[in-house]
Amino acid sequence: MPQKEDPEQALTFALEKYPERVEMIAVDRLVIESARQNEKRPAYLKLAVPDAVVKSLKGREDDRDLVLLVRVPREVLVRRESRIILPGEVR
Repeated sequence: MPQKEDPEQALTFALEKYPERVEMIAVDRLVIESARQNEKRPAYLKLAVPDAVVKSLKGREDDRDLVLLVRVPREVLVRRESRIILPGEVR
């Protein structure tokens, strides 16, 4: 993937055109160690991921997969259950 490409646009394109090729898993299922931020170090997560993911992050830049951490806010999850459609929402 070229360095200048916007990851958000790439994700949007992939979800629209190739949704069956996009892999997703909840991060909390991958966490093997974590720590909150303190004065001596930043917060961190240590994840156990398949070797193929690690392999896809190494090597030449134009041969790498795009791996993103996507956060869905709680209020969006709550809206998912509502039958009321707010202005700007598309169903």
